[in-house]
Amino acid sequence: MLPTNPRELKRRMKQLGIDVEELKDVKTITIEFPDKELIIREPQIVVMKIQGQKIYYVSGGTEEVASKEVVVESAPSISEDDIKFVMEQTGASREEALNALKKAGGDIPQAILMLTEK
Repeated sequence: MLPTNPRELKRRMKQLGIDVEELKDVKTITIEFPDKELIIREPQIVVMKIQGQKIYYVSGGTEEVASKEVVVESAPSISEDDIKFVMEQTGASREEALNALKKAGGDIPQAILMLTEK
């Protein structure tokens, strides 16, 4: 039977060639899956070194969290015709018209309003 005294247990494990170390002050462990994350808060971690390999024994309260999808917005496509149209309507330079279209997210009427309200 294994001893219940941690010091005795550690001594016996060492006799078997197993080095045991406890990691302290660990706040969280996150295990990532394609569709979720498993978070272990304030875990107790014991590292056992056996024949050159490390085995991590982790225990603690778990929490499942759905993964967050990253949404990348692409810049609006602004055609040369759009730029020319804004230039004709406002008398602005090509650079001013292009900047206004970018700020307006490609919305032509909004870009025209932005330039005429100056």
